Amino acid sequence: MATGIPQRRVLRTDIPGPRSAELHARKIAAVASGVGTTLPAYVVRAGGGIVVDVDDNHLIDFGSGIAVTSVGNSAPRVVDAVRAQVEDFTHTCFMITPYESYVAVAERLNDLTPGDHEKRTALFISGAEAVENAVKIARHHTGRSAVVAFDHAYHGRTNLTMALTAKNMPYKHRFGPFAGEIHRVPMAYPYRWPSGSATCADQAFEAFTTAVRVQVGSDNVAAVIVEPIQGEGGFIVPAPGFLHRVAEWCRDEGILLIADEIQTGFCRTGDWFASTHERIVPDLITTAKGIAGGLPLAAVTGRAEIMDSVHTGGLGGTYGGNPIACAAALAAIDTMHAEDLCGKARRIEAIMRPRLDTLVERYDQLGEARGRGAMLAVEFAEPTPALAGAVSAACHRAGLITLTAGTFGNVLRFLPPLVIGEDLLTEGLDILDAAFQEVL
Repeated sequence: MATGIPQRRVLRTDIPGPRSAELHARKIAAVASGVGTTLPAYVVRAGGGIVVDVDDNHLIDFGSGIAVTSVGNSAPRVVDAVRAQVEDFTHTCFMITPYESYVAVAERLNDLTPGDHEKRTALFISGAEAVENAVKIARHHTGRSAVVAFDHAYHGRTNLTMALTAKNMPYKHRFGPFAGEIHRVPMAYPYRWPSGSATCADQAFEAFTTAVRVQVGSDNVAAVIVEPIQGEGGFIVPAPGFLHRVAEWCRDEGILLIADEIQTGFCRTGDWFASTHERIVPDLITTAKGIAGGLPLAAVTGRAEIMDSVHTGGLGGTYGGNPIACAAALAAIDTMHAEDLCGKARRIEAIMRPRLDTLVERYDQLGEARGRGAMLAVEFAEPTPALAGAVSAACHRAGLITLTAGTFGNVLRFLPPLVIGEDLLTEGLDILDAAFQEVL
């Protein structure tokens, strides 16, 4: 990883500093108030594990723009590829006059995603758009309309994806009515399962199959959509074996399985895709976030016979598979291979997980540490957001970017860039430790 930014934390002002405060006042006056800001430290540069703000504070990044800059901000291969593409052309619309990079990204995704079956890919702009199109494809192929989603799910902010998303505030509140034929079933959430983690997988699977058969009707279901690790819901890792049983049952019932790997994909969990950990091969897989080093790109990849069942012209969009984003994606994937970012994600887990487990042992207020690779979290036992928010705010003041999550807002989630240096990772964990001492 080459970056011109010194990989060390530097605090020259309070966080946020005075210039950030000035910009934030402009933001309040110009930007719709519905667009929130977690940490109003306005950024001018970023690279590796460091984000630099307008007051020249160098902050340690444990957020990666919500799992987007996995290869690091302004990764050299991505910068070079984007610069070259901008000089050639910025847009033609692939549906009008196509270009090779779109095809090359599709080829890479067909090769990288789980399963050795023949696949096809379509490119889009955002994760929500990919999910919308996966549902369209599933409904078209099966001739069925119902879609089943899980408790604690997050799939996006469009009308259909809000219907799939479980959490009301802030994502759904007063934005309805939502798209119909969406049905929700329990997630195998070991920490919060009423009878305990030992019975979670069996009971959750029984609840899932009963709900689909009795309340919806298996013959009416086009697809079951699931995040192999739930993201916004709190980095919930399903009980062992649950998703594999769901996948087998769906196959037996003629129901398509859509894996939403928008946050988990591209080395984040220590493998290219989190579905691999769960021993599932989805019929359709949605990707975005880490795919293109920070540029907007998303995809649906699936079995060829399913993807090709849609009539010509039924899929697409003006900006889907923009050539600049495609160039960035090819460079980002090259970086993941060249720098073994799956291995680096596993190394991040090896460093972070023992420290998080120690925090859980030390503080009664914490209930569980969990996650895989560089997608890790701690959950507070009390289902309220106050303590998680207070600890995160203390981290921000000390120059560490952290995020909260969870249906109850009581989870601290950690998504460092996969290229972060181990010294920065350790310093960030020291700051987190101090934040817990300050708040608890």
